[in-house]
Amino acid sequence: MSLLQDVVFVNALRADSVLMAKLPAGDVYNTAIGLPDEDLDNAPIPYIIVHFDGLTNNAETKDDPFEGDTDDVQISIEIAARTRIELGEIADQIRKDVHNYFINASEEDEDFDLVPADYTFSAQAVNYDPLKPCHWQILNYQCDCNNDVIADEDEQEE
Repeated sequence: MSLLQDVVFVNALRADSVLMAKLPAGDVYNTAIGLPDEDLDNAPIPYIIVHFDGLTNNAETKDDPFEGDTDDVQISIEIAARTRIELGEIADQIRKDVHNYFINASEEDEDFDLVPADYTFSAQAVNYDPLKPCHWQILNYQCDCNNDVIADEDEQEE
């Protein structure tokens, strides 16, 4: 399921109705913004896009010659806002929402298997795009996730 890691981040953000109300589209985008209007130069601001930036398997075991038990998954969350203050507020809320969603996850949750075992957070520089105009920033999450390929094989052997 590591290849679906971005889904749990989208779900974490969508769970915050206050955050969703701040977005003109009323939703978080996954991977890209689909703009059906050819005459529209830019997406309405503010917006949030969750990106799956790839993964690397941790092949630290001698039990399986090909793959280890965990994956390092890279997720980025791109934010664009009208002002620097709005950008900071949205970024801070995203950080809180992700943390709280993961901490409060339970086995009854549909996406529980997607919640990472651990993650490291970082943020890129704040930028300004005068053509939109908007401030924008990317939040990065490096996630430690269970490798379901190995877990599925272990279950089959039992």
